[in-house]
Amino acid sequence: MRTVRTRAAICLSITLTCASRAFALNPALDVNQYAHTAWTIGQGLLSSRSSSIAQTPDGYLWLGTESDLLRFDGVRTVRWQPHGDERLPSTNITGLLVTRDGRLWIGTSAGLASWKDGRLVTYPELAGQVVVALTEDEPGTVWAGSIAIPHGRLCAIRSAVQCVEEEGRFGNGVFSLFEERDALWVGAATGLWRWSPGSPTRYALPMPTSAISDLIRINNGPLLIAMRDGLMQFVDGKLDPYLLQDVERPFDATRLLQDRDGDLWIGTARRGLVHVHQGRVDIFTRSDGLSGESISALYEDREGNIWVATNEGVDRFREVPVTTISRRQGLPVDEAFSVLPARDGSVWVATPAAVTRWTAGRPTVHGTREGLPDDHVGSLFEDSAGRVLAATLRGIAAFERGRFVPLRSVSSRVVYGIVEERPGVLWIDDQELGLIQIVGEEVVKRIPWSALGRDDHATAIVADRAQNGLWVGFYNGGVAFLQGGAIRASYGTADGLGAGRVSELQVDRDGALWAATAGGLSRIKDHRIATLTTKNGLPCDTVHWTIADLDRSLWSLTACGLVRISSAELAAWIADPERSVKFTLFDVSDGVRTFTIPIGLSPPAASLSDGRLWFATPNGVGVVDPRHLPFNTLPPPVHIEEIVADRKTYSAATNANGRVRLPPRVHDLQIDYTALSLVTAEKVRFRYKLEGFDRDWQDVGNRRQAFYTDLPPRQYRFRVVAANNSGVWNEAGAAVDFVIAPAYYQTRWFLALSVGAVLAVVWAAHRVRLRVVEKHEREISALNERLMKAQEQERIRIAGELHDSVMQEMLAVTMMLGTAKRRIPDDSDAKATLEKVQQKLIQVGTDIRQLSHDLHPPALQDSGLPSAVQTYCEQFTTSSGIAVSCDADDGVRDLSRGAALALFRIVQEALGNAAKHARAKQITVRLARSDGTVSLAVADDGVGFDPDRLGGSGGLGLIMMRERATQLNGKFEFDSAPGRGTTIRVVIPFR
Repeated sequence: MRTVRTRAAICLSITLTCASRAFALNPALDVNQYAHTAWTIGQGLLSSRSSSIAQTPDGYLWLGTESDLLRFDGVRTVRWQPHGDERLPSTNITGLLVTRDGRLWIGTSAGLASWKDGRLVTYPELAGQVVVALTEDEPGTVWAGSIAIPHGRLCAIRSAVQCVEEEGRFGNGVFSLFEERDALWVGAATGLWRWSPGSPTRYALPMPTSAISDLIRINNGPLLIAMRDGLMQFVDGKLDPYLLQDVERPFDATRLLQDRDGDLWIGTARRGLVHVHQGRVDIFTRSDGLSGESISALYEDREGNIWVATNEGVDRFREVPVTTISRRQGLPVDEAFSVLPARDGSVWVATPAAVTRWTAGRPTVHGTREGLPDDHVGSLFEDSAGRVLAATLRGIAAFERGRFVPLRSVSSRVVYGIVEERPGVLWIDDQELGLIQIVGEEVVKRIPWSALGRDDHATAIVADRAQNGLWVGFYNGGVAFLQGGAIRASYGTADGLGAGRVSELQVDRDGALWAATAGGLSRIKDHRIATLTTKNGLPCDTVHWTIADLDRSLWSLTACGLVRISSAELAAWIADPERSVKFTLFDVSDGVRTFTIPIGLSPPAASLSDGRLWFATPNGVGVVDPRHLPFNTLPPPVHIEEIVADRKTYSAATNANGRVRLPPRVHDLQIDYTALSLVTAEKVRFRYKLEGFDRDWQDVGNRRQAFYTDLPPRQYRFRVVAANNSGVWNEAGAAVDFVIAPAYYQTRWFLALSVGAVLAVVWAAHRVRLRVVEKHEREISALNERLMKAQEQERIRIAGELHDSVMQEMLAVTMMLGTAKRRIPDDSDAKATLEKVQQKLIQVGTDIRQLSHDLHPPALQDSGLPSAVQTYCEQFTTSSGIAVSCDADDGVRDLSRGAALALFRIVQEALGNAAKHARAKQITVRLARSDGTVSLAVADDGVGFDPDRLGGSGGLGLIMMRERATQLNGKFEFDSAPGRGTTIRVVIPFR
């Protein structure tokens, strides 16, 4: 049987059975060695006192307070309210329980309610009662105990509610319930009851005024009873005090919890939190950081965290990888400078107040009373003879026969390190005095820093037995190798060494030197240096120290935490110093505390024989067990909580269509999501993807909100996955489908209408353009027609002038020459000359007559273009001797006069070119009308020509023919090649 404090563990029993014990707290630790977080009232988590805690299967933690029911995801709380008109009996929450079916039972100051799958159920039988005790038995019956005046109640809730009817049996209330397999234990005002059907048994309390606030059975032992007057145990019907070591009575116990490791946690009314492990007791109070002294609830969640509700807030305790040994465990102060494991199995810790020796887990503090020159102890060292040397501000002392004996011959101040070059030969690194060599107990050599060419001092030193020398690292950077007190080699940043102060040096088993510097971790081997920095993946450059564990993994304390690099990863980097390394970082949330500036005292860390690593911190000694690191194997449940569109909130619950419908024109979209891992919520990592918008997953670290702007209207699916603090991913994650409705101007019908309107406008514009073009063409055609008419009229005028004036004058001259010739004797030379002049004039007249005929062809005027072309072709054959085949379609007769004249001139020009340049034997002329066009083709079988070399008069003729065709809005083409003749084609619109 289980109480209200352990109910969530029942609900998650399957999960917890599969989970590793690493989720439980380490019972060997004191409470103050756990990671502790306190949320006090008014700091945002809660606004009033909490009295109950529970966890539902979805991972949410529920906090019942005096004013609200809060849902907590590890980062923020949300005030929970039922849907619609449903209401809790009261907002003063007095008890919470989660049953195996996942139902949340809510006890209030005015009754009981339960909630599951969005439906709230209230129970009238307990209306007006203060429900403070809830539990579930093995068959699944829920028991509820209440407080009321004059009588409290005990009710069993199955399919119906049955309450104990006897008035006064439990006095004014039932305060606690504990269910076992064969009985229900009831703590009431009238005493302790063993409630079984039909035969309840009452055990009277010796102190009737003392209420039983909680009940629990520990490890099959006695039944423990938390009472105002102390912690009692019930054995064989007797009630006796349950004594705790070092805890004085009266012990005002309020709450009891047994964690999954069997340890007992006790909440008190005035003494804080008590933790009991195998009889050992430690107490955590407000002076230790507890939010309040009075505890009202204890709870262990599914990951093993312990939650404590106090009068001033809520606290969480969890195990961390790195625990701290402090003054509570035996150190003289909460600060350590160096840690030395001795060969006898003891561990020495130097502090500002003394040195502490740990033997078999027991600390012994040694100070000036035990022979130390000063209580301020810095560096430690064990020589080959087994002596432990402790350096203080007033000298060095050796531990011999249970006491420290000062080395009188050695005066030192701030010692950064002590090393043994060979048995019996020690070197001391002193900030002010330089390097001091001791043989036995006598100083044999002092080397000031200036003798090494330095104006600073060494901050790290290590012996290199393989090379019989010393490595020294300096405050301003750089390392040097010394033999016989002289520098044999030195390295600096120009050689690849990390820049800045060298805080620690180590020589590994392979003979490589590791230098922890402010600019990275450097490795020197065979005069080659490789430095590991943030460029290789380190979280930060400043390295304080390094140490290898038993598995040869490298641990380094850096400015941002403790870094672990596995041996395989380290070997890969050594083989390829340019590659990035994978590491595990332990930071403040994991219990790591580090000095802002490295102290530099040695040794800063130690590897013990059991594999644990101890290291000095500002809070004491940090302890980490590399082989037993807590690992959280529970993937965190992921939830999408709400969608905020333009500052209006929408529930992430889908509608009947399986989608959340958002309004049109959403500008700013925010999606809130969470993952329920309560160990370290700040280390939960998220990736999300908006399907339909994002191409890839977005890695957003620990951010719990997604933002989008101006998403187009369509359907979307938002998916989010999360990983817990150990990097275990919940790949299934959570998803929500939503749709952004289109505005009217984004709908398909509007788009279709818009496209139709645009097409209509374009079509109308096209028609207008066509009309404009047609009008323009008509105007151009009319202009060309008028131009050609004007040209023709000018030709007619010129032809008339030539015929009527020039020809008549030339005829008169010819006749005068004839009269003159008859008057000259036949044997006269002048008569022969006049004969030649007369013949020349007759020839000129003939040419002028032909020119007049060409300028104004009568056949074109009288018979039309087809007849004129036929006639001209015949005349051209007669005059040139070249055979011309002419085919003129009579349908061209109606062609306008201007166009007819232009085509006739093209025929004249084409035939003339063929006669002058082509040396053709056959010419074909084709004039035809078809589909509103008139086409003319003139082809010859002459020598042809290369169009690229066109020039001279022939080129001018082609240009004139092209211009005539262009004036008629027609096309002009010609095709010619050397040896293939020439073809000219003209196509014009029929007018």
